[in-house]
Amino acid sequence: MNRDLELLPRGSRVLCAVSGGADSMCLLHWLKTQEDLKVFAAHFEHGLRGEESLRDAAFVTQACAAWGIPCAVEHGNVPAYAREKGLGIEEAARELRYEFLERTADSFGCDRIATAHNADDNAETVLLNLCRGSGAAGLTGIPVRRGRIVRPLLPVTRQEIEAYLRENGIDHVEDSSNGSDAFSRNRLRHQVLPVLRELNPRFAQAVGRTAGLLREDEDYLSARASAFLDSSFDGESLSLEALCALHPAIASRVLRALCPRTLEQTHVNAALRFIRGNGLGSLNLPGLRLWREQGKLYLKEPIRGSLPDRPVRAGERVDLPEAGLRLSVDEVEYHGEIYDLFKTYLFKCENICGTLYCTGRRPGDRLHPQGRNCGKSLHDLFREAGMTQIERDRVPVLRDDRGVLAVLGFPADERVRPAAGDRVLRIRITEILGGLHGASD
Repeated sequence: MNRDLELLPRGSRVLCAVSGGADSMCLLHWLKTQEDLKVFAAHFEHGLRGEESLRDAAFVTQACAAWGIPCAVEHGNVPAYAREKGLGIEEAARELRYEFLERTADSFGCDRIATAHNADDNAETVLLNLCRGSGAAGLTGIPVRRGRIVRPLLPVTRQEIEAYLRENGIDHVEDSSNGSDAFSRNRLRHQVLPVLRELNPRFAQAVGRTAGLLREDEDYLSARASAFLDSSFDGESLSLEALCALHPAIASRVLRALCPRTLEQTHVNAALRFIRGNGLGSLNLPGLRLWREQGKLYLKEPIRGSLPDRPVRAGERVDLPEAGLRLSVDEVEYHGEIYDLFKTYLFKCENICGTLYCTGRRPGDRLHPQGRNCGKSLHDLFREAGMTQIERDRVPVLRDDRGVLAVLGFPADERVRPAAGDRVLRIRITEILGGLHGASD
């Protein structure tokens, strides 16, 4: 076995995951022979196979003691964890095992965690994913490295591992469940791989080469998708035109990257059809709801009525976190000065009826904008401005007991137009850092 110094640099502190089986005992012994490495061991007893499982833990403990390797052993309850989290047994076991390995590596100060996956494991994984109809990502097989987890035996076949154990007189334990064809991987191992090895004795290595080539392709396509997201996604939406212009291989990876859960190909195909549609629309995906509107794809349907009613009084400040804005209010005398358009509103005090509020839009709202000789419904104003439903729901509306006095992004109502010498309520609008942008941005 040849050592890859990029996987295991000189002077590394390595935690070896040891089940007691042939693969992991081979890896542990081989790591022990690398004199410039500091080796530790970890064994997770899953609580699945009763006395046999306890036997394996005792075997690993004794072997490590004989070799002078510090060893951590933890006993888990996979069935209970699976019930609690709603997971399958295999997924639950994997989660608990890797959480234990990461935690143990931290306690030993290790910069690498070595697992004993080999070339045959890799070929089995690729074939299982192929049977499920996996895309390129699933056919890339087991990665040789993920974070600090490394797999030094990935190029080595199970036959070579068994030869190494014989040559070095290394004992190991057998998991009795490996002999049962009740599991898909075992059926593949016992019934399918022998036939494939008759066609090509180096079948596992051939699959490894193919998986490696596919991984290079996958890395490139995923990098293209990441670059698109970096340049086009604002954390909430992205351009449908830009997304549709991508090759489907890139667009599908963009959609997968946006979704917090794994998407089946049927979900991806539905999403690709959805983004090419027109008009308002929504699509439910596992863990995600897409919303299409006015040329943009949003990651969730807009929340309706998101702006609560807030009183607006002189000498006070009103924060609108939903819109990422702040209103600063004072009462002054107006001398005809000119302010930044739509960043400062001036309301003639004597024409304000009752209490002034900042709210969201309401059915039937109308505005008589200063400078226009007609009144307009907010619906028509928003439509003329090309505002999306999300922007319409977030835009602040200033109103008194008679009706709307101003809508952010539009002139104030004619009713409160001041003249020089009038007392006015001055409302200045600024952005809150880190808040969501309002419709005027």
